[in-house]
Formats: sequence, C-alpha cells, structure tokens
Amino acid sequence: MRDMAARAKKRPRDTNRLAHQIVQEATKQVPAVPELPDTRNPAAVALAQLGASKGGKARAANLTPARRRAIAKKAARSRWTKRK
Repeated sequence: MRDMAARAKKRPRDTNRLAHQIVQEATKQVPAVPELPDTRNPAAVALAQLGASKGGKARAANLTPARRRAIAKKAARSRWTKRK
C-alpha cells in the first residue's frame, strides 16, 4: 500500500511547476521518497495472509449453484441500474 502512495504523488496544477516536475522526473533529479518504517504487527500480517489465501476458494466451494447465480444476478443488477 505504501508503494502505491509513493507512486501516486499528485502533480501540481500550475503549468510552470508541472513543467518543472516533468523535467526533473525525466532527468531523474527528483529527490528520493524516504521509506516509511513498517509498523504492522508481524503476527497479524501472517494471520491475515493465511486467511486471505483460502478465503475466496472456501466460500466458492460452499456456495450452491443457485446461490452463486443469485449473487451474480444481484451484482449485474447493481452494475446496470441507473444511479442518481
């Protein structure tokens, strides 16, 4: 997640500042973004990865074809309904 935040840096709206930033990026003169320390609990990260690796497969195995079809219909309906 932190990598995305570092990459998704907003560009200035001012034309001159934007041009300056583009030139700096092109010539690799942009200062390096400092790496943020990892403050997450390693045990919690391992537990989350363990559950994430089998969560969707286990749910799909437990769904009946009728229930899976109902979920798909609901998703399609919500995608195609007009939003106001």
